[in-house]
Amino acid sequence: MRLATSLFFALFIYVLLLVITVEGQIDVDKKVPAIYVFGDSTADVGNNKNLPAINNPADFLPYGIDYPTKKPTGRFSNGYNVIDYLAKHMGFMESPPPYLPPRNKTWETGVSFASAGSGILNSTGPGTLSMAKQIEYFAKVRQDIVNKFGQEQATLLFSKSIFLISSGGNDFFALFSSNINLKFYYDFISNYDKHIKELYNLGARKFAIIDVPPVGCIPGARYVNLKNLTHTDGCLKILNSLVGLVNSGVRSLLKDLKSSELRGMEYSIGSSYDLVLDIVDHPHHYGFKAVKKACCGSGRLNVEMGCDETSPYCSDRDNFLFWDAVHPTMKTAQVAATAFFSNSLQFATPISFKTLVDIGN
Repeated sequence: MRLATSLFFALFIYVLLLVITVEGQIDVDKKVPAIYVFGDSTADVGNNKNLPAINNPADFLPYGIDYPTKKPTGRFSNGYNVIDYLAKHMGFMESPPPYLPPRNKTWETGVSFASAGSGILNSTGPGTLSMAKQIEYFAKVRQDIVNKFGQEQATLLFSKSIFLISSGGNDFFALFSSNINLKFYYDFISNYDKHIKELYNLGARKFAIIDVPPVGCIPGARYVNLKNLTHTDGCLKILNSLVGLVNSGVRSLLKDLKSSELRGMEYSIGSSYDLVLDIVDHPHHYGFKAVKKACCGSGRLNVEMGCDETSPYCSDRDNFLFWDAVHPTMKTAQVAATAFFSNSLQFATPISFKTLVDIGN
């Protein structure tokens, strides 16, 4: 009897230690209590799969071919996206789960509201979760947490959590398909200002911002250039110039908000714009070989016939900057997350994501 009891006790201790070890990977190593994500397809981890009006929710292979389960997840990637890798740097296993459907979720450890096709402007991406709708859903999550833990604990939770925004590219796509005008600049900055203030008023204090990449260099834009404009596969410089102008406006906005209106606000901007341009100019420095064409798809630049269930896709995916006509590969996402989180300020300003995470924790 004593032997059986001892064996049972030893087994119990072993299982307990195993659970603690596994849980430690998820909880003990977390550098922030939660991550709340807002954005577009660069951040979406499955919300669009639950939006009936969306035609392409990335819920079919080869999307997800390199994700651990080898199955599509709603990520517009061959595997993980940049939010997953940023979350890993912060001590999580991957991105927080999608908000939709809103049930059986542990809101206090984070949630992603990102919706592919959405933008900073409410007019961008009809049928998706607009930024305004994403913030509206966060307000519901916030109230659930307040009800569960009380106002004081909820306020502390949000003040230490990371609010991550990766959005804006789709606004430029919509603009370029219609007409380029200066009113767009003011509308974009005005809406960004509104969204930041709304999140601040709901408790956000630490903002990790990923700026708009040089969308004139994506394979889809290069194809437009090749087919209709200059008949070369170079970047659309006019589009990149406008993105650069607006990114500069967002940097000025955040600097002003921190120094004047939003007391206690902290932020870091990871520049996907500067990083992607640097990769395009120096691909071998980052381990890339193909920076113009997509990995998945066919025809010119692998864009003419896009990425779908029947599309061919490259086997050397780590050599490609872009997965499809618009989105980066998992390798690119990993490179970007490391660049933003690193203590180097080459691709982050005014502080790195790591410094932002460490503030107050």
